[in-house]
Amino acid sequence: MKEIISAQHLAYSYPGVDDTPGIAVFEDLNLMVEEGSFVAILGTNGCGKSTLAKHFNSILLPTGGKVYVCGIDTSLEERIMSVRRNVGMVFQNPDNQIVANVVEEDVAFGPENLGIASPEIRQRVDRALKQVGMYEYRNHAPHLLSGGQKQRVAIAGVIAMEPRCIVLDEPTAMLDPRGRQEVMDTILALNREKGITVVLITHHMDEAARCGRVVVLHKGKIAADGTPEVVFSQVEMLHGIGLEAPETVELCWKLNQCGFHLPLDKLSCEDCARAIFDAVGGGTAT
Repeated sequence: MKEIISAQHLAYSYPGVDDTPGIAVFEDLNLMVEEGSFVAILGTNGCGKSTLAKHFNSILLPTGGKVYVCGIDTSLEERIMSVRRNVGMVFQNPDNQIVANVVEEDVAFGPENLGIASPEIRQRVDRALKQVGMYEYRNHAPHLLSGGQKQRVAIAGVIAMEPRCIVLDEPTAMLDPRGRQEVMDTILALNREKGITVVLITHHMDEAARCGRVVVLHKGKIAADGTPEVVFSQVEMLHGIGLEAPETVELCWKLNQCGFHLPLDKLSCEDCARAIFDAVGGGTAT
């Protein structure tokens, strides 16, 4: 698989105020995202997750090193629109991305700004709303929708611009469990059925467990990078930087402290229950 995003020796500092030193977030970060992949980026508050996400869409530009999107240097001012055609952003609060009084008009906003012809916009809007399961709400007022429905409309607005990659910055942080499930099901389907690359910034471990790759940031550096099974089995490391593994892994880890010998790569409730059943039935507890 070829890469769609590449951060090479990325450095970034927020500027200081009144001659005070700036705040360094990254000094030498290297990260590659393969096209068609689904990557979760985790970390505690202040570790650089959102700052990194904004580099993928030219919202922020490196103070050192380079970020490339589809081979395009994101710091080239004349190429910023090309970057944003390839990488769409969805933010935490859907209300901040909704600009129209009717759902279909809101979804059409992005393609209109790209200069797409009206007949093509109509097709894109209908297609995007169907992909996120919101077509029947196309004539509704966005402010009357639930939080999960609003976020799906925001995702449709990005899809209508037909990017190759969608970066979502904690899109479920303000949603209830049902809304979280709706959004996760939507972006998983976009990745698996449409081949859209997804980068998900999240603090929910159960969401990260559904991704193909997990990257853990800590103080502007990559602390872990691998499949969910590999990353979440490093329970002590996660605890050391202020994170927890998914509940199933935490349960197995705590039982191991009591003398069991359970694997730490069981992410689903079913697999976890089976591992515990086998351990008890096999008499592996001491």
